[in-house]
Amino acid sequence: MKIMNMTGKKSAFFKALGIIAATSILVSGCGGATRSKVQPQSLAEISQTSFDWKQYAGTTVNVMLVDHPWTNGFKATLADFMKETGIKVNLDVVSEDLYFDKLDAGFKIGNGPDVFMTGLDSTIVAQQRDGVIESLTRFINNPKLTTSDYNLADFPREVLDPAELLALNGKKELFGIPISTECYILFYNKHLVDKYLGGVVPTTMPDLISDAQLITKAGKGEVFGSVVRGLANADIDILTSLVYNQWSNTAGKISLPYNVWFKDSWNSPRMTDPSVVKGLSDYAALMAAGPPERFKVDWSMANDLFKQGKVAFYIDASVFQPGFEDRATSPVAGQVGYALLPTGAFGGGTGQWSWGIGVSSASKQKEAAWLLTQWFTDSARTALIGTYTGGPSRQSSAAIPAFNSKLNINFVTTVKIAMNTARPTSLINEDSDPIVAAITSNVIDMAKGKDPTSAAQNAQSQLKSLSK
Repeated sequence: MKIMNMTGKKSAFFKALGIIAATSILVSGCGGATRSKVQPQSLAEISQTSFDWKQYAGTTVNVMLVDHPWTNGFKATLADFMKETGIKVNLDVVSEDLYFDKLDAGFKIGNGPDVFMTGLDSTIVAQQRDGVIESLTRFINNPKLTTSDYNLADFPREVLDPAELLALNGKKELFGIPISTECYILFYNKHLVDKYLGGVVPTTMPDLISDAQLITKAGKGEVFGSVVRGLANADIDILTSLVYNQWSNTAGKISLPYNVWFKDSWNSPRMTDPSVVKGLSDYAALMAAGPPERFKVDWSMANDLFKQGKVAFYIDASVFQPGFEDRATSPVAGQVGYALLPTGAFGGGTGQWSWGIGVSSASKQKEAAWLLTQWFTDSARTALIGTYTGGPSRQSSAAIPAFNSKLNINFVTTVKIAMNTARPTSLINEDSDPIVAAITSNVIDMAKGKDPTSAAQNAQSQLKSLSK
């Protein structure tokens, strides 16, 4: 889950291809990616290995994490880690809107954490460029520090790719480990769909927009047809996914680092491409059909509105699913449906992205920090914590009962299909903020009634001026 567009911080841009649950083995990447068959380990099997988990007993490791479902899973298993290793952990959990500012401030004054969450996007690229994140390759290649069955092949190639960066030796090394992967889907309230739409879930984007408008009108200020993130919280990844959903076969090649927003160079924006205009106008129309505070909504507000049963449709990250089905905290538990993005004019599609975890280059406890990183990203813990996120990053998770018995089958099936064709929402630019600001501000203008073509032309001009 992401709400940011901060350059080199939590810019929501370089989203790696991800994976999520399937019934036998997780599906990865842009459809057709190579999949290795990996045998998962149970927690008991891992605890019985001869690896010396106690070799850094007595060490203290400082960990800083985003307030996120993965962090909830981390906390639930932290006592086991400390008991098994003898390593003490000081945990600092920070809200996502403050996290990267606090992380950066700590690095600047030499008081950063030993282990921290990072985005497998422009974020990790900037952190490696700035020298604040350590290469993990030497730890992984050291049999004293890494178990023989840690198995990086369990992570699909596309998930690891954004964390593999050029080190000072001129070779690619691994600077982060994926921990949670998400794609963008449609959540819907079954009760509201039954009440206002006769139980018919829209399967095309025009129908979704018209149905959302109908429900908002009929709801008379009590119920709304749609909610999406607004203002600066209009996540570039979701916007990219909506554009993918309208991408035509004639729209041209999508290539990194530019993605759908530029054609082969930073001075060639394609904001006026019909597929881009249509995808952004779809998002704007869904925003316009939302609650009165639509332009102030962040992901937390959007989640609360949906949980409270006040919204019929919500497009966002699959990571929110476990929270919606938590009967202790969610009034709509058991009443949530899951679907692919209603198709655009050319067949539909979506995007995907991963969070990761890394070790600080300034840490004085790097080996112990790596043991913690390894522990929480092995096959058993990935599956276990995956029940909190709905998006484990290892292929083997779907074969582990601790994971596959916990999730809604409609959700699992939906995400499995989405991941078969999902594309990365990557935009890699060291100065991403002005680009995202230009895009999102014009989407807001569309939602406020500005003609989409005119707004797109304005965005085109803005992006061209940035390249001068």
